[in-house]
Amino acid sequence: MSLRFQRLLLILLSLVFLTAAILLILFNSKKNLIFFYTPSELLNSDLKINDTVRIGGFVKKGSINEQNNNEYNFKITDNKVVLKIIYKGLLPDLFREEQGVVIEGKLINKNLIRATSVFAKHDENYIPASLKKQLKNSDYWKKEYE
Repeated sequence: MSLRFQRLLLILLSLVFLTAAILLILFNSKKNLIFFYTPSELLNSDLKINDTVRIGGFVKKGSINEQNNNEYNFKITDNKVVLKIIYKGLLPDLFREEQGVVIEGKLINKNLIRATSVFAKHDENYIPASLKKQLKNSDYWKKEYE
């Protein structure tokens, strides 16, 4: 084997392994991508009853109703379509009206979801209450810097 042929063989093998690695990454990421539908997208989707779905939106003002034993009924919206959510369990601390949430659960019908998980979203200005209290106690909260 000449040196030229060895280099060519090394380059070709490298390309085959690189292509295989890229394809493996793409196929695995396709299975593990996590996304959610908005209420409008859900209404127009072809999802079937009892499919597991993720829905993202805002909790509609005045829609949170607590039933007995930590069972909650509330509505989420994208300002076009409103979906009713039924959830049994503890809600996250950041969960409140007009706050962004992601709901994971079973589709009962196109306008009703029985949630198994509720994830509350926060903005870039969020500071946990314990850290906020600590900053206030040490006089660093909203301190004016020159």
